[in-house]
Amino acid sequence: MPGTSARPVGRGRDGRVRLRFDGWIAGIGTSSGTRMVLGLWARSPFGPFSDVMLERKDGHRVLLAPSAQTARFVAGTYVFDEVRVVPVGVEAGRGGWSVAAPPLDLRFVTGGRGPMGLLLRAVPGRLAARPAWAVLVAPAARALLGVRTHGSAGAGRYEWYGAKDLRPVTGARAVYEGEDLGSLAPVEPPVRFGFGSTPRRPCLVSVTTTVAVEANRQGTPAR
Repeated sequence: MPGTSARPVGRGRDGRVRLRFDGWIAGIGTSSGTRMVLGLWARSPFGPFSDVMLERKDGHRVLLAPSAQTARFVAGTYVFDEVRVVPVGVEAGRGGWSVAAPPLDLRFVTGGRGPMGLLLRAVPGRLAARPAWAVLVAPAARALLGVRTHGSAGAGRYEWYGAKDLRPVTGARAVYEGEDLGSLAPVEPPVRFGFGSTPRRPCLVSVTTTVAVEANRQGTPAR
């Protein structure tokens, strides 16, 4: 998904800076017990980038990020046991998605949009991206998908997730550090990177994520 300019940085009523990230999140489980969350951000304060959050069966949490700057920001928002700065390449096409982020090689395919995807697509994009909308739909998201759409994050930050589309992931294969992680499986138990997880059923979600940070702790590029 190509990206161009970043969303402008705004400010909330509480005085905190609000940063917007537009892109896709894929939540994938494997039969080995390893669960992965891919973020593909077409527009962000850092420009286009992708990152992978990975939790092993033993609970070890790893962040794979493409630069020291993005690694600092993501690791400041979520919790990891290990942070690696590595190239993260993502290709999306009709044949599926491929992710190369040494030591991870991930490939997955998605199915047709279901009722939930159609419902999300019916909401105007500008409305879905607003933090107030994420708060309004939070009870339904928790009941239907088992996810939270807003909550406190690390370093005094606060996040809102505005979903705009959803497609099921129907197949996946992954290799991590030379180990085949097995076949596609539910994202279970939930990943423990932050206040929320992804849906139990593997899926790909179009989303606008808004992060409120203290003005002197943004970690964003100098303007």
